[in-house]
Amino acid sequence: MSKTILTTSEVQFANADFLPEVVKMLKEGHTVTLRLRGYSMRPFLENDRDKALLRKPTTVKAGDPVLAEIAPHHYVLHRIDRIEGDNVTLRGDGNLAVEHCKKEDIVGSVIGFYRKGRTQIDRTDGRKWKLYSFFWMRLLPIRRYLLGVYRRLWIPLFGPI
Repeated sequence: MSKTILTTSEVQFANADFLPEVVKMLKEGHTVTLRLRGYSMRPFLENDRDKALLRKPTTVKAGDPVLAEIAPHHYVLHRIDRIEGDNVTLRGDGNLAVEHCKKEDIVGSVIGFYRKGRTQIDRTDGRKWKLYSFFWMRLLPIRRYLLGVYRRLWIPLFGPI
């Protein structure tokens, strides 16, 4: 009897090539898991370590993490800072600057995150995420200093959160 050995592999694509296909799948009603790239959602989400589970957006509100097209073929996965009419202000948890888009530019809503290689999802409607979001959004005035301490002291000593 012969044995078949299955292996898995990962392929990386440039976001400009890959994300339009992700958007197409989301519009068709599929859920999509994306490996996070970049440091804009630090301190709790890390580049090339964590993944986001996305779905087609239904309703969005301030505090929700979303995938949005902020310029033609330029997508970000950031938290909604504020909504005023049809205008949406986004800010990455690790960013001080904001980005702007329209509601119709929001192409994906995050259901949850797979962090630190875990198979169990941290849901965005769960108690843990809501508590984290509540405090982190209110720490904006001192976030710059907290992120500086995190980058310069915490990561070298203890590694990413």
